[in-house]
Amino acid sequence: MRVAITGSTGFLGRHIVDRLAPDHDLVCISRSGRAPDGCESKKIDIVKGRGLKAAFAKADVVVHAAGLVSHALDRAAETWAVHVTGTANVLEAARTARVRRFIHLSTSGTVAVSTEPGVVSTESSPSPESLIATWPYYRSKLYSEQMVMSASGIDAVSLNPTLLLGPGDEWGGASTHAVSTFLDFGMPVAPSGTVSFVDVRDVAQAVELALTKGQPGHRYLLGAANMSFHQFYSRLARMSGGEEPIMAMPALTRQALKWFPQWGKDNGISAGIGPVIRREELELASHHWSVDSTKAIKALGWNPRGPNETLEDTLLDLTEKRRQRFDRFK
Repeated sequence: MRVAITGSTGFLGRHIVDRLAPDHDLVCISRSGRAPDGCESKKIDIVKGRGLKAAFAKADVVVHAAGLVSHALDRAAETWAVHVTGTANVLEAARTARVRRFIHLSTSGTVAVSTEPGVVSTESSPSPESLIATWPYYRSKLYSEQMVMSASGIDAVSLNPTLLLGPGDEWGGASTHAVSTFLDFGMPVAPSGTVSFVDVRDVAQAVELALTKGQPGHRYLLGAANMSFHQFYSRLARMSGGEEPIMAMPALTRQALKWFPQWGKDNGISAGIGPVIRREELELASHHWSVDSTKAIKALGWNPRGPNETLEDTLLDLTEKRRQRFDRFK
């Protein structure tokens, strides 16, 4: 099968390439034009769109994994351009090139986020559109997902992973930021919300399964573990030999951010110990992101690994990269 992959040099994209390369003919699309051996490389900026139709020629499937993981308000226009304008360009080029299937890498945040700790979302949960309206990343991902899933003339499937962890991210990468921050500063006071995460290698497995098993017009939530941030950082501490959180922030933190819109806007927020957290990151971490992945497991045959393996591999990988970073400054 000939598969064109956008975002092929990103954290997720590299794992998708590794997963599909043994059995498929790959076209790897990125702004840098870099690609692994055996993968036909195309240097294309999806926001500009030039060259996409030619790159998709004779492709059976387009896997759209390009994205910008940033929650910063000052990057909202850039986030919108990548996720909305870029996705529109990729989708139109795929349809014009008569590509049969379009696999869209979205996010669980287009459906699975709540102010209530007990909520576990499924693909049929109500849209949190009003809740995420002020969050540039999730707002743009929701709009791009709706655009793809309503498109005619192509079989579109949406994969909606939770927080991506696992080996292979760069030090300071957006996906594994929570773990690298913990390694640098610890987390003595944990956010009040709930986190869901999944191994990046298992999302690549879901992409492979969706090539043939994904049902057009459907989305699939991909999450391997749901836990409070206090539990998350406590588990990281036990695995790494670090200090467990002393406590979790009060649930009132989320409301306090609304009451005091300037709190931490310029310099972030600190509990007096541990890291300084960007206001927008604390707001997100004060919500609840739990998902039910039963649909992906049953319909796709998806088989994610256990959360401890993912956390251990993430810690090992980032600890080594942290050591290499320090060695360069000796």
